[in-house]
Amino acid sequence: MTPSRRLVVKCTSGSDAPERCSQAFTVATTALASGVEVSLWLTGEAVWLAVPGRAEAFELPHSAPLADLRDAILAGGRLTVCTQCAARRNLNQNALVAGAVIAGSASFVEEILQDATQALVY
Repeated sequence: MTPSRRLVVKCTSGSDAPERCSQAFTVATTALASGVEVSLWLTGEAVWLAVPGRAEAFELPHSAPLADLRDAILAGGRLTVCTQCAARRNLNQNALVAGAVIAGSASFVEEILQDATQALVY
């Protein structure tokens, strides 16, 4: 049996670099819609997008609403917030949207080293 294909996307920006941020979410949801197993990691300013209301407030002309993309990831993939990045912003699990989890670099490394896995960083 062939292992399923997996994509791990790390988004390192939020409203500080909206095009890069939107591209990470767009690529992740496109892969998910194509049947690929997807894990989206939020680091740096991107962690705010796992807080209720933040993705809803994100605006970028000519792009899909970020909240819709986030919700698609939550429905069909995994959404993970960096432990250290969350701590630096005084965020804990209770501050995040339902379905998002907090995990550290060991979990990220474990994911990206799996067979048939591609990792992208935006």
